[in-house]
Amino acid sequence: MLELSTSRTLGMPKALCMSGMVVAILIAILFLLDLAIKFPFERVSVLMDVSLLICAAILGLISWFTLREQA
Repeated sequence: MLELSTSRTLGMPKALCMSGMVVAILIAILFLLDLAIKFPFERVSVLMDVSLLICAAILGLISWFTLREQA
């Protein structure tokens, strides 16, 4: 496997995995709020809310598994 020698790039894969998890959490919160209290989007489409919650869960799982693989 190709190893990069600069110290700046050593933490980049972990940072990208963490940012993927943060984005997944933010998306999940946003659309859970929409389902629960009709806040940001006034529950225009329940199917959209559920679909994006599933996508957020998939993104979170992929980020988590990749982060675990880094260690």
